Amino acid sequence: MWIVRLALDRPYTFIVVSLLILILGLVAISRMAVDIFPNINIPVVSVIWSYNGISPKEMEQRIVTVCERAYTTTVNDIEHIESQSYRGVSVIKIYFQPGAEVEAAVAQLTSSSLSLLRILPPGITAPLILRYNASNVPILQIALSSKTLPEQAINDIATNFIRTGLATVQGAQIPLPYGGKQRNVMVDLDLEALNAKNLSPTDVSNALVSQNLILPAGTVKMGEKEYDVKLNSSTDVIDALNYMPIKEVNGAVIFVKDVAYVHEGYSIQTNIVRFNGQRGSFLTILKAGSASTIDIIERVKKALPKVLSTVSDELELKLLFDQSLFCESLY
Repeated sequence: MWIVRLALDRPYTFIVVSLLILILGLVAISRMAVDIFPNINIPVVSVIWSYNGISPKEMEQRIVTVCERAYTTTVNDIEHIESQSYRGVSVIKIYFQPGAEVEAAVAQLTSSSLSLLRILPPGITAPLILRYNASNVPILQIALSSKTLPEQAINDIATNFIRTGLATVQGAQIPLPYGGKQRNVMVDLDLEALNAKNLSPTDVSNALVSQNLILPAGTVKMGEKEYDVKLNSSTDVIDALNYMPIKEVNGAVIFVKDVAYVHEGYSIQTNIVRFNGQRGSFLTILKAGSASTIDIIERVKKALPKVLSTVSDELELKLLFDQSLFCESLY
């Protein structure tokens, strides 16, 4: 009963306290993030190695085992390590102790991985290091299609224009697009012509690698002016690669076009996206950490008109899987 007597003795104090609680509650409600999933901080980092053409067993023996042993020595606060090896790709997940500094762990993993490149199979590139967060979930998908543009053009627009244009949106993570064909420079070898001229595919590869270079030549001063010097080391057009010399035999120069054909093509397609029966591509936008789903999608929608002004009008774009609708309904 003491609290009742106190309230009767000091009514104004309790009125002020009630108003203060009301104001603080309204402020807390206005600042509270409206989202589907809570922010979950799991200290996990993934290291993704890629080396095309190698079997899963060799990936595990030649790359994964070496890296795991090195990480346990050079990286602090490791709780345990898990790994999965596929054909040409391996994923190493490093779980850290609760409260570990993940930023420092990422820096240690990066430096350790770079130092391992010298003892790993030749030609392997540095790994992709990603910090895992359970809150990184898809919140929006962008479907791209066209009645006139080919698949490789749609994929190129999605990668180099749409994705880069939305990369500045705060709180958004945008992986590479699905669907479409990735543009590549292809070299089609004529094996019969190679055998007839006593050449091997390595000779063609060495000729292209050694001659298609970008070499800095500096500048030259002529009178009162200074000019940039450009060496003819890298071609401006793909067809010029066909006229690179490979070897001289009995005074006759053998060019690339005599034993191969260099042209613009695309890599082997591993996934197909169809939108209303037409082949296209789509981008997935992920929520990064504690960012609000509603805020991210609003920023994406504001940025899209500016991004679309830089691409072809023949491209059709549609937003799918908009998770802000569920958040607004909850709110």
